[in-house]
Amino acid sequence: MNNSISLIGMAGAGKSSIGKKLAKHLNFNFVDSDLIIEKKYGKSLQDILSQNGNKKFKEIEEGALLSVEFKEIVLATGGSAVFCDAAMDYIKDNSIVIYLEVSYEDISARISNFSERGLLKRSDQTIQEAYKEREGLYQNCADYTVQNNEKIDSCLNKIFSLIKTF
Repeated sequence: MNNSISLIGMAGAGKSSIGKKLAKHLNFNFVDSDLIIEKKYGKSLQDILSQNGNKKFKEIEEGALLSVEFKEIVLATGGSAVFCDAAMDYIKDNSIVIYLEVSYEDISARISNFSERGLLKRSDQTIQEAYKEREGLYQNCADYTVQNNEKIDSCLNKIFSLIKTF
């Protein structure tokens, strides 16, 4: 039985906010893969992405995800983790994967400047196109989908009711 939970979703979906509270409630450690990368490189995700490009950034992200030890943790993945096949297989094998689904409108309202978030996308792709592309990938990777369009506590309660069944 998996004793860890991984949260996937777009930037602004609430993975870190929900993850911290969920970890505290479960008495698990909280791990944010974005912070692993920033700490290792001493730079923001956006700086790493700008300096290294999409392909290298994906390799960096995959390495960070594959370095996670799944033992009573809640993992908040980077929004582009779903592009890292080996890492997603590893995450799915070692944790219960919950997709925090948030509408594009809510994501846009939560994040004022995507250019500072280290968002992996093609140069010819809009944020909305990146959202649409990822939506199906998140759904395919997730064991469960939980809407996070309301208050954090509402989303947490949905997750708590899910994990009672684990």
